[in-house]
Amino acid sequence: MGKSLIIYFSRADENYSVGWIDKGNTENVAGFVQELTGADMFKVEPAVPYAADYNTCIKEAKLRVGNAPIKEKPGDISAYDTIFVMSPVYWGTYAPEMETALTGLDFSGKTVRVISTHEGSGLAGMVSDVKRICVGADVRNNGLAIVGSQAKNSKQKVSDWL
Repeated sequence: MGKSLIIYFSRADENYSVGWIDKGNTENVAGFVQELTGADMFKVEPAVPYAADYNTCIKEAKLRVGNAPIKEKPGDISAYDTIFVMSPVYWGTYAPEMETALTGLDFSGKTVRVISTHEGSGLAGMVSDVKRICVGADVRNNGLAIVGSQAKNSKQKVSDWL
């Protein structure tokens, strides 16, 4: 697999079906990927944090589609062979901040693997959207979808997928 990087978005606070959590579902899964692969990690963070309550958060997320500023971009990814793109499913794809984070990066010759956390959407449109934005990458079709309420206990599922 070579040198790997995990680029992920995750949100704690109130989550659908899980309730109030201190660590986001996707962050839990990203931790398993890191533990199993030794990958470096980059957490995508919104410039303006989402509201803590779920209903307000989803309204805010819908407004950010196409315009989701982040605190910092991942930067140069040339040293990595494999990039894991990880996000909860928001409105049928990755969180809007992932689009901002991935735009403009040079994915030429990279292998990209997609992981979603969700409560019924599976991978939704994430794989096709990652293919669209990660130009030049070999985006694998066999992404991994983890039900958010099972994220804390998904290490074996992640290991089997890797």
